[in-house]
Amino acid sequence: MALPALVAGTELVGEFEDSGYREPPHLVCRPDGQIVRLPPLLYQVARALDGRPVERVAEGLSRETGRRFTAEHVVYVIDKKLAPLGITTYSDGSPPPPAQKSDPFLAFRFRLAVLPERATWLLAGLFSWLFRPLPVLSALGAFAFGEVWLWMTQDTGAALRSVLSSPADVLLVVLLAVASCVFHEMGHGAACRYGGVRPGAMGCGIYLVWPAFYTDITSSYRLGRAGRIRADLGGVYFNALFVLGLLALYEVTGGPLLLVAIFSVHVEMVQQLLPTLRFDGYYIVADLVGIPDLFKYIGPILKRVVLRRPEDERLKALKRWPQIVVAAWVLFLVPALTLQLGMVLLNLPQLLRTDWQAIDQLIGNAGTSGYPVLGLVSACVQIVLLTLPIAGLALVLGRPVRALVRRATRSTAG
Repeated sequence: MALPALVAGTELVGEFEDSGYREPPHLVCRPDGQIVRLPPLLYQVARALDGRPVERVAEGLSRETGRRFTAEHVVYVIDKKLAPLGITTYSDGSPPPPAQKSDPFLAFRFRLAVLPERATWLLAGLFSWLFRPLPVLSALGAFAFGEVWLWMTQDTGAALRSVLSSPADVLLVVLLAVASCVFHEMGHGAACRYGGVRPGAMGCGIYLVWPAFYTDITSSYRLGRAGRIRADLGGVYFNALFVLGLLALYEVTGGPLLLVAIFSVHVEMVQQLLPTLRFDGYYIVADLVGIPDLFKYIGPILKRVVLRRPEDERLKALKRWPQIVVAAWVLFLVPALTLQLGMVLLNLPQLLRTDWQAIDQLIGNAGTSGYPVLGLVSACVQIVLLTLPIAGLALVLGRPVRALVRRATRSTAG
């Protein structure tokens, strides 16, 4: 008779360090690389499945916990809790169903891996030394000095006007911005390797509607709070290093396109530090309080704070200070997103007119420069950048509108 066992390739990681839960969960890494959080009892059952019959597993659990467990209890936990998660086989030894990937709110869904895990590991090793204390302090000091010099002495507006008049310069700025994004992701991978865990694959895709790069740093959950935050900040830190490189080139060449590229990297850094969407700032807040998914607490927090309803079980499971931080984040997030969306909708007609005029002007001027091919390519790139925010807004608004239409249709049919 086959006995229940862990699915091949499953790794029992251990307790989630510095968590924001009153009862810290335990982590299990599935064969597909996804981290699953388990209550201590379920983790103990999974750890006890070492080829023994369920009766022996129940006896061992009873000795460890001081509570009485029977074989029926163990069978229930395996068949109803662990096997559906893709962690163990069923109690009769049959394989579990295909593991389902989690689908959190506003997650990065459209991914294409470009560098496999092994390549990311090797490349991250080339840069991991940059997270040693002396290089970090030196780089941050140089970055602060460069920021003061840049914004106090240089005319970024004039550089921007000069670059926009040259299709070749526009394309070079876009390429440098892409290179900065790639280096940003390498920073996350290098921070993971410095902390002693393996970064996953690197790739690109679409977040909501904008092109984006990513590095799988799921393994950072094996680290403590400091290691996780270092992995979150690694991308912005590497952006700062990229800015230092551009400043050095600007000091040598004086090219205005380098000033515009530096400005674009600053925009990227500010965007990444915003805690509203799933950018680096969001993960910094989540790892600071030790709660991986903040969005699922929006409903409970609003019910508790706004509607004055009793705490539900999800809030009761949190420690006091993480609950305060999450509540502050929710109360900041909801008005901020509402205000941003309202301002966009209010200014949408003017935005559409401005974009249309800009696109018409770009098309008209595409072939008038001395380099018609470069002019056409530059115009196409700028048109895409102009239309992406409108397409993103349509996508974001389209989902709730479709949901309301479906609900109204069902109500009418009923």
